[in-house]
Amino acid sequence: QVQLVESGGGLVQAGTSLRLSCTASGRTFTSYVMGWFRQAPGKEREFVAHVTWTGGSSYYADSVKGRFAISRDNAKNTVYLQMNSLKPEDTAVYYCGATRPYYSSSDYARAEFYDYWGQGTRVTVSS
Repeated sequence: QVQLVESGGGLVQAGTSLRLSCTASGRTFTSYVMGWFRQAPGKEREFVAHVTWTGGSSYYADSVKGRFAISRDNAKNTVYLQMNSLKPEDTAVYYCGATRPYYSSSDYARAEFYDYWGQGTRVTVSS
């Protein structure tokens, strides 16, 4: 079992930045691929970014590429999502997920491939 706890959400103005954190406990953090997803009201959960277990490779949704950066600190069992140049359309509840490194890169963009989820942290971007 892996327990995930997100933090760092809040209400911000468009154009500003936030950094989300997701801290894991339980089984070995380094064994897992970590991803960030988000869910806006009335919409399905959508992929934002994921990072390999070494932190050496990361992948992003086109909507956030160039603005968001995912990273991980395995010594702290924590994955981060640095969000810059925020837009009102980034408003959502952000979730981190963990999954085994058994799949292809495209699979990690799909929520059904994740085994564990946090409770989410809300990000609201005002215009």
